[in-house]
Amino acid sequence: MRASYDPYENVIEVMTEAMEIGKMNKYMFDIIKNPQRETKVYLPVEMDDGSVQVFEGYRVQHSNIRGPFKGGIRFHPDCNLNEVKALATWMSLKCAVVNIPYGGAKGGVRVDPSELSQRELRKLTRRYAFAIEPLIGADTDIPAPDVNTNAQTMAWILDTYSMLKGKPCPGVVTGKPVELGGSKGRNSATGRGVAISAKLILEKDGKKLEDVTVAISGMGNVGGNAARILGHRGVKIVALSDVSGAIYCENGLDADVISEFLEIPGNVLNKYQGEGITHISHEELLTCKCDILIPAALENQINEDNARKLQCSYIIEGANGPTSVEADAIIAERGIVLIPDIFANSGGVIVSYFEWVQNIQILTWNREQVNKTLEKIMTAAFAEIVEESKQSQCSYRMAAYIIALKRLIYAEEIKGIFP
Repeated sequence: MRASYDPYENVIEVMTEAMEIGKMNKYMFDIIKNPQRETKVYLPVEMDDGSVQVFEGYRVQHSNIRGPFKGGIRFHPDCNLNEVKALATWMSLKCAVVNIPYGGAKGGVRVDPSELSQRELRKLTRRYAFAIEPLIGADTDIPAPDVNTNAQTMAWILDTYSMLKGKPCPGVVTGKPVELGGSKGRNSATGRGVAISAKLILEKDGKKLEDVTVAISGMGNVGGNAARILGHRGVKIVALSDVSGAIYCENGLDADVISEFLEIPGNVLNKYQGEGITHISHEELLTCKCDILIPAALENQINEDNARKLQCSYIIEGANGPTSVEADAIIAERGIVLIPDIFANSGGVIVSYFEWVQNIQILTWNREQVNKTLEKIMTAAFAEIVEESKQSQCSYRMAAYIIALKRLIYAEEIKGIFP
């Protein structure tokens, strides 16, 4: 096992393998694999007690060859430049594999938001928005929520940017409140995309959602929405986790009830009690017996240490980069079917695209139209992945990467190198 996990090294290694399998132009690949711009900013914030803290922030713009840069902003104490570079790269691949006209970017601030008051968090967000204002815009780079950020965070960024420009600029961010131009269905879109991915692979294998058991690592926006949507479709959820720990119930968990419990300030899963529920560790959730495992927390959850202990038949990657390169090889060797993050996690950016289109055209779609169009796009992209997997005799991850890289490299080739 590697001494330490580097998400950027991980994504470059997978991209390189896909380039070789797909027999692509190496010189164009060398352009595509590198971010176009990396920005680091320092953010002084006056805290509630009058002291001043300086936070470190980032914005990495990987590629805009197929459209404006697009990517979320995360607030996390372990956030660093290499992580943001990897996330920006995944965004470029994600947009390309589902064929929407965006490039990839990502942003982050190294902070534990749970340690800040609402006022301090607002001031930090506005200062970060001010720092990256020269980079972002509705036709240049469009941020969105990610880990520990939400519609409120986007509202602060939108207002800061609009104040600087002297006019409303709703298209500068997506994932904002509906009242400020956000799209219906955006909040649940990434989790819905995970549920759609599960449905598509099961249908291909002649199975039904109501006949499978699912374990979900992470009850944030992605995992929580995936759990609720899958539960509504008859899936038996046997295990769930959050930062405090995990719970397991062989007879199934009610994701709606658990979500309501977690919405109460101070409540976490290690405090949750119920009939038939066992409290387990994060590692025990990943290795519990289930049909589908959904890693929906942070990167590197499934690695060389636990890949041989998995007891699932399918993995649907709800998080970005949850599986290491070493684990990928073990998973393939064991015959576990894996649906990769750059497809399974794409629901959020697809509906962000819908939100952006609505802002530009000054119109509103209803929720049914949003969800129906999301499923249509993901179904078409999944069919392409399956076909590429057959033609190249490779995993679904490699197939998705090959499709994405071919689109990016083709765009680079026909554009030509400037000057």
